[in-house]
Amino acid sequence: MIDRIYRTAVLSVAGNKTVEELVRTRGWSIAQRFVAGDELADAVRAVEELEREGVYGILDLLGEMVTSEEEANTFAEKILAILDALEGKPYPKYVSIKLSQIGQDLPSPQGENLGMVNARRILARARQIGAFVRLDMEDHPRTDQTLAEFRTLVGEFGAQTVGTVLQSYLYRTEGDLASLADLAPNLRIVKGAYLEPESVAMTNKVDVDAAYRRLVYAHLKAGHPTAIATHDEHIIDDVKRFVLAHGIARSQFEFQMLYGIRRDLQRQLAREGYTVRAYIPYGRDWYAYFSRRIAERPANVMFVLRGMLKG
Repeated sequence: MIDRIYRTAVLSVAGNKTVEELVRTRGWSIAQRFVAGDELADAVRAVEELEREGVYGILDLLGEMVTSEEEANTFAEKILAILDALEGKPYPKYVSIKLSQIGQDLPSPQGENLGMVNARRILARARQIGAFVRLDMEDHPRTDQTLAEFRTLVGEFGAQTVGTVLQSYLYRTEGDLASLADLAPNLRIVKGAYLEPESVAMTNKVDVDAAYRRLVYAHLKAGHPTAIATHDEHIIDDVKRFVLAHGIARSQFEFQMLYGIRRDLQRQLAREGYTVRAYIPYGRDWYAYFSRRIAERPANVMFVLRGMLKG
């Protein structure tokens, strides 16, 4: 409950326009701890720096919940540009997108939402160059639609090209995991970073962590590709023991973490022979993402305040 109170307070303050303007004006130098830069070239450099440390990258152009066809198509073109930039690179090509970013809420002349039209364009290009695309999960009202569209896209492009995300703090998620089993999907398991009502999401960290372990273990035991997205060393150690006890190959799973957070742990796991990826966001629309990172840990607030006082 304390975790929820803290998150609610931070995200409520972050929603204040005066606070947003202050952070946008003075906080970019601090946000760069979590965001690779404004431009695609900045993000590609970040991927290549991590590659030298044995850690792979996941590129994510920041932005969500667009309201115009022009904006959605612009985002889609920029994501296609990521794939163009990755073509021919000697390392794994991995991109994360939000369907709301490319027109999920907008109609299209083809008779379905613009997000699906643009997703097909992106996935066709990804398949052409051997890239993988992760459909990020957003706030809970979008879960049903996102999972339905994920199912359609897996049917068209295959689980080797497209995956999605499940959030352990939602009460519904174990049912969602079971409903996707026939796809043998590539799933990223996260705890959840949106401020959700208590009617749909757990508020106690212990409960969220327990649900997280159940989801990861169930997906691993089913033999499906699993991205374990956490910085929690207790969970990481438990996963190591679990896969060893059940004879699960390291090629079936990987650890995923956020850019700029626990880089030491990322390098350590890579040295131990585990696949590790860092989620590398970039772009000018960084404020919402930055706010969610601050809401995750009280220490992050102190980091921001110290940096702004210096500025």
